Amino acid sequence: MKKIVATDRAPQAIGPYSQAVKANGFLFVSGQIPLEPISGQIVYGGAGMQIRQVFSNLSAILEVEKLTFADVVKVTLYLKDMNDFAEVNGIYREYFPADPPARVCVEVARLPREVTVEMDLIAVYPS
Repeated sequence: MKKIVATDRAPQAIGPYSQAVKANGFLFVSGQIPLEPISGQIVYGGAGMQIRQVFSNLSAILEVEKLTFADVVKVTLYLKDMNDFAEVNGIYREYFPADPPARVCVEVARLPREVTVEMDLIAVYPS
């Protein structure tokens, strides 16, 4: 079974995809960029400000399914500039202070709307 998951507390999809999909005990959350959900505007102020907005968006999607970052098992983090790695990683640790999920972090040439960071994740539902 597959269920589409959506909330108005996170930015609406800006393309032909769902905010998240629940399937077989997992929640697959689409890549989130630093869009403020109400205005739909990009949050500027550097990688640190942008990653905090991304975490806020991801949190809203997790919460609609009664999940938290403790339920996350896999993260993919996309950075426009690997020089932002230390700053982003420091903030990332705030959200995953213990038993962090598996992760991939890659530098990419471009991200949607010219943002500096995007992140997607997979969470598991408690049994």
